Amino acid sequence: MTAIILKDVDKSWGSFQALNGINFQCDEGKLLVLLGPSGCGKSTTLRLIAGLETPTSGTIEIGGKDVSYLPPVKRNISMVFQNYALFPHLSVAQNILFGLKARKVPKPEQKKRLENAADLLGLSNFLNRKPAQLSGGQRQRVALGRSIVAQVSVCLMDEPLSNLDAKLRQEMRQEIRSLQQRLKMTMVYVTHDQVEAMTIADKIILMKDGLIEQHGTPEALYNRPETAFTGNFIGNPPMNILTPDTLLMEAFSAILPARISAEFHQVGVRPENIRISENRGIKAQIETIEYLGADTLILCRFGQQNIILTVKGKTHLCVGDPLRLDWKQDHIHLFDTASGKRLGNVEKDNLS
Repeated sequence: MTAIILKDVDKSWGSFQALNGINFQCDEGKLLVLLGPSGCGKSTTLRLIAGLETPTSGTIEIGGKDVSYLPPVKRNISMVFQNYALFPHLSVAQNILFGLKARKVPKPEQKKRLENAADLLGLSNFLNRKPAQLSGGQRQRVALGRSIVAQVSVCLMDEPLSNLDAKLRQEMRQEIRSLQQRLKMTMVYVTHDQVEAMTIADKIILMKDGLIEQHGTPEALYNRPETAFTGNFIGNPPMNILTPDTLLMEAFSAILPARISAEFHQVGVRPENIRISENRGIKAQIETIEYLGADTLILCRFGQQNIILTVKGKTHLCVGDPLRLDWKQDHIHLFDTASGKRLGNVEKDNLS
């Protein structure tokens, strides 16, 4: 059993509260992503699990054992860092085996584990090279190899792909997900990239200001954000969060359900759920158009606010064109203006 459980974990340095009452569980063999903007506490949480920091209060369990104040070496985990943490003067093979040598694992066993990891990661032809002779993706594979040969069932990853270019990041996240599933590892993965989180996670913990904003499957966070922050953070392009003003009050009166007063709520709607209408909805004007191939992003302005919508393929519209925007009631997400928290369900009626 290698589940990871955090119970009421706080972390502070003096008067600064980095984490406040963190509670979650990463089930055995699952990939949990800690997601959020810089400074939200996700890396601090990972360092607490790793034993690189100790909690101010609360408990951390790995495999049913309280490890809150145990040193990293006694937690039976491996960790992959953002900067790879490779020794530049050692070869690929020596870097991968460094931990096994420190633990005095017999040489025949070291050789066996090295061969298996190198074959799994496609590094068999690079074992004699130094890190400087490798690409970024190959260096990341070496760091992964070091975790694999340790043969522990818990792996922690701290933004391991942030130094790679976009194409290589996509390839590497597919490899990491595949490895995690094949090796049945329990993995906690830190990233600020919501696309990365959505594509690899079994479960996402979205953090903000040292608190958990929402946790659940990628589908749950995308389809039912519990706060305006979640709606705006999850999705690319993000959800439009519209704050009522004088001009919008009149516009929303025709779009919102009759029982809803726009004055006290923020209205969230995803770009792909907005449609261009002939004679209904809000009046807007196109500010920018971004053609992406399969889709086009159109940024419009009405009143003092912007709204983004997506259309398939290339549009015939031009910057400056007026248009009307409409959406169905069941695509509306309502949030309390003061707290940002989600409000009830909107009726499933079609506006058009």
